[in-house]
Amino acid sequence: MDHPGFFENKGPFSLAEIVNLIDAELVGSSGPSGDDGTIRDIKSLDLAGDGHLTFFENKKYRRQFETTSASVCIVSPAFKDHDTSATMLLVVPDPYRAYAMVLGLFYPTAARPLSYGPVAEGNSSLVNPTAEIEDGAIIEPGAVIGAGAKIGRDSIISSGAVIGARCYIGRNCSIGANASISCSLIGDGVIIHQGAAIGQDGFGFAMGAQGHLKVPQIGRVIIQDHVEIGANTTIDRGALKDTVIGQGTKIDNLVQIGHNVIIGQNCVIVSQVGISGSTELGDFVIFGGQGGCVGHIKIGDGVKIAANGKIVNNVEPGAIIGGAPAVPIMQWKRQIVAIKKLAAKKK
Repeated sequence: MDHPGFFENKGPFSLAEIVNLIDAELVGSSGPSGDDGTIRDIKSLDLAGDGHLTFFENKKYRRQFETTSASVCIVSPAFKDHDTSATMLLVVPDPYRAYAMVLGLFYPTAARPLSYGPVAEGNSSLVNPTAEIEDGAIIEPGAVIGAGAKIGRDSIISSGAVIGARCYIGRNCSIGANASISCSLIGDGVIIHQGAAIGQDGFGFAMGAQGHLKVPQIGRVIIQDHVEIGANTTIDRGALKDTVIGQGTKIDNLVQIGHNVIIGQNCVIVSQVGISGSTELGDFVIFGGQGGCVGHIKIGDGVKIAANGKIVNNVEPGAIIGGAPAVPIMQWKRQIVAIKKLAAKKK
């Protein structure tokens, strides 16, 4: 999908400017190889290429670090001796904090909620004049449509809903009253209920003794066709990559989905579930109410998670699990029985 993006890149910047900003030690000789020898953008390890900067801190991504095509990578001293034949290293004590500082240099507007764009002078309409509204779309009174947004045919934007600048809403969608959508591209036949908040920045902070530095989030939310999202559910946009909700997935009320989460097709996510950042769910996953999972794990196709299940590790396809931490369902049931028996014993 052709799209202008949501955040303005202030780059390129010279490598010397970046080194000075984060007080890094330079290791390696390849350096950035952009057209003018500068760093043009910041990308994740797996998507970075010529003229891009990335960072590596979480050891779960060691393989991506070893194979990245980035020109420059921010690392800790523990990886100072990594083979730098393809990538120059910027060595700092706290790579995540340094990455946040560089990201703020390139994308200074990403750390604050986006403006929806001004209406034309003297125009009392809440629809920005640069928005594109296809025939048959209904914009109810009090709805706000931002600059450059596109609303597809036969979609309904209810009163009080806010569609942010450059957001795309497909055809035959229903956006409930007081829903707020920013930094999002939404397919056809999508239903978003009242009060949902989609596309706000993810909860990203480089924490440390000197304070918690906000990490700008420059990704998007991609919602595929025929998804339904419940009232007051929140879906954060990605940090560098996108948060993705797969086709046909149904999400209940009061669900929290963190940045960079990928949810497959035809999943069912029940109320009050919390999915931490960078978690990946396969297709046809069922997540029971009040469940949750840590970040940076993978849950395979067809997994079923009982209510209140808390997942702390990868889950193989087809597994049925429950408990906190979650284990195979029969093991969880035996644990419950054993605890009841232990509690019933007389002292």
